[in-house]
Amino acid sequence: MSISWLESVPIAKILGTRCFYARHLSCIPTLQSIRRLSVRPAKHPPASTPSASTPHVKTTIGRLLSLRTSKTPITVLTAYDYPTALACSAHPVDITLVGDSLAQVCLGYPSTTRLSLDEMLHHCRAVARGSTSPLLIADMPFGTYAPSVSDAVKSAVRMVQEGHVEGVKLEGGEETVEHVRALTKIGIPVMAHIGLLPQRHVSLSGYKVQGRTAQSASTLLRAARALEDAGAFSIVLEAMPTLLGAYITEQLNIPTIGIGAGPGTSGQVLVWDDMVGTWSGHKPRFVRHFADVRKEVVRGVSGYVNAVRNGTFPDPEREGYSMDRDEWEKFLAAEGRPSWTWTPVPRNTPTEDAVAES
Repeated sequence: MSISWLESVPIAKILGTRCFYARHLSCIPTLQSIRRLSVRPAKHPPASTPSASTPHVKTTIGRLLSLRTSKTPITVLTAYDYPTALACSAHPVDITLVGDSLAQVCLGYPSTTRLSLDEMLHHCRAVARGSTSPLLIADMPFGTYAPSVSDAVKSAVRMVQEGHVEGVKLEGGEETVEHVRALTKIGIPVMAHIGLLPQRHVSLSGYKVQGRTAQSASTLLRAARALEDAGAFSIVLEAMPTLLGAYITEQLNIPTIGIGAGPGTSGQVLVWDDMVGTWSGHKPRFVRHFADVRKEVVRGVSGYVNAVRNGTFPDPEREGYSMDRDEWEKFLAAEGRPSWTWTPVPRNTPTEDAVAES
């Protein structure tokens, strides 16, 4: 059979009516029509898509405890949308955290306290659609749990039901023990968070290291023990002396996740934008850039702008579509302009190399 014949035949007929995909592709009439789509499914799964042939083990609370017992470091990354969730699932990390840091790195707010529950739920749903093997946890936004235990329960239930997350994280010490107890009692896993509490940066006079005095160190240890007793399955230790982070970790029976708490914790967490180097704000001491994506973004955007302005994009042959000559002449005749012609603008040498399409 010829290619031209195939292009005019409905996909359902080619695949056969008994084929599952044929029944669900009936809205796309021909193969030829697919060619005209500007956005279409990739021929091959994206590099960040988990391979179906090699599924990763789903992270559970029990698995996290096993990792802690075997002293295997636990990896945690934040994600705020579908693409970053895919990346976290593909490589994979143990826990994907929809952090309230999205207020700053995604929404442009000056602090995490501006983030609403509805905004958080929007991002949670996007991440959930791309998350597979990592345990999916989300921050409870400022003001959604502190006022009362009842508020905490209502907000957490919404995050599970509407945000599709598997657990929640909340900031605070002993004052949040009853909140944690109530949530775990109804089956919502809770990750606690002590040390530097970004949601309280104003009352703390800034983003400062905590636990540097004997008294404050004892307060943090007491809070960690109380939160574990209340049912927290893990605790984030943020911005505290390395020795204190290691000591608290040793005193607990649940995993600790450090961020600026040294290598003695059960695992580490970083904000996605800090990890890939796209955040242009303040760089905390504990942040390490593992990529320079910002540099590539600059190269890509400037290359695109230059190519459009100097006429090298799009290339009518490589990046354009043709039309049957007879059909074009019929169109011009119908328009009453049979002699109309178009000549491409003279092309200049590109000033930036385009990234080759794979």
